[in-house]
Amino acid sequence: MSAEEKFDVIIIGAGPAGSACAYILARAGKNVLMVERGSSPGSKNVTGGRLYTYALEMVEPGLYKQAPLQRRVVREQIMMLGENSAVNIDYVNYDFGEDVPQSYTVLRAPFDEWFANEAEKQGAFVASGILVDGLIEENGKIVGIKAGEDEMYADVVVAADGVNSFIAQKAGLRPDIPAHTLGIGVKEIIELPDEIIAARFNLQGDQGAAKVAIGCSDGIAGGAFIYTNKGSISLGLVLNPEQVGQKGRSIQEILQDFKMHPAILPLLEGGKTVEYGAHLVPEQGYQGVPSRLYRDGLLVVGDAAGFVINTGTIIRGIDLAIISGAAAANAILNSIEGTHAGPLYMEELQKLALLPTMKMFAGWHSIISIPRMYKEYPELANDVMRFMFTVDGQVPEKMSKAMMNIAKRHVAVKQMLGDGWKLFKSV
Repeated sequence: MSAEEKFDVIIIGAGPAGSACAYILARAGKNVLMVERGSSPGSKNVTGGRLYTYALEMVEPGLYKQAPLQRRVVREQIMMLGENSAVNIDYVNYDFGEDVPQSYTVLRAPFDEWFANEAEKQGAFVASGILVDGLIEENGKIVGIKAGEDEMYADVVVAADGVNSFIAQKAGLRPDIPAHTLGIGVKEIIELPDEIIAARFNLQGDQGAAKVAIGCSDGIAGGAFIYTNKGSISLGLVLNPEQVGQKGRSIQEILQDFKMHPAILPLLEGGKTVEYGAHLVPEQGYQGVPSRLYRDGLLVVGDAAGFVINTGTIIRGIDLAIISGAAAANAILNSIEGTHAGPLYMEELQKLALLPTMKMFAGWHSIISIPRMYKEYPELANDVMRFMFTVDGQVPEKMSKAMMNIAKRHVAVKQMLGDGWKLFKSV
């Protein structure tokens, strides 16, 4: 196409960020093209996760009711695994499932396909199987994209192309991403009948549970999750790739050990793995967001912008992606043919509380980077519980002395005090 036949906006990537942006812009009458590298939106995803509903409500009130969501989450569970034991914190709040439920479990492949189709219904053009090779720049402004021999022009280009964003790198907004700033996620979808899922996770109807676990990664920085879906559960690990390489074990071996743990195996028994996949996850939170998220004619959203929060107990990415896509759309709509959309985008990220929320959780990256979080402290917690519940006919040790001895077996007092101070400063 020629520069005169340009689109208003070209969006690269048909994930939640790209589709939210396309939906809002197309609804407002903008001429939008959304290109997707996969054969169809969602075709590259095998992830199970959760969606906090407020994000879809911000795109369109009531939109969540049309989405292919799984179970409304009312149970939040945190598990600390020992070698042959587990400490499980189970918090249930049925208010989380009332009115507009707070969150749902979600399977990304059908969700992404649905969301892109909804954007298409609003008038966006969705083109799959297109690999963007580069950007078109004129006088310092991004004016389009290159895909093979094709050139497509627009007032604004939105990069929603994922964690290892080729477009953000080509635009000079971020360097190659160091391995220590990423996690590698391996995930399975395991089929189980709904009645078995309900019994094993203590659920009724379409209620859901979200479980996170630490102490299951062979001492590597990372953790596990289990989400309940309709007719399946999503299970996976997210690990630091550098430490995995240093450990000399495959991620699949570590995942298999997690699945065989005596506290996990009964939840999976009789299930059939029907999907398996892996992908990179930004891990640094606010510290991993590039110093600049735009250039003249270009905005960066979603994972490409590093918009992920991981506190070890709270894992958020899909909702932040949707909000960033909405912020980009609002900025473009408030600009004149994309002029000055970048500063307006930053204002929208503040107004929609995305950047303030990420900044509030910025210190948690320091906490989850403490190496003892993934072996010593989970084992310590399990030994404390073992002492409290052991009855063997012997005179028990004095509580204060026993607690001190248990702690010393796992963590030096100096290390514990240092970790406690780090925790205090971080929160």
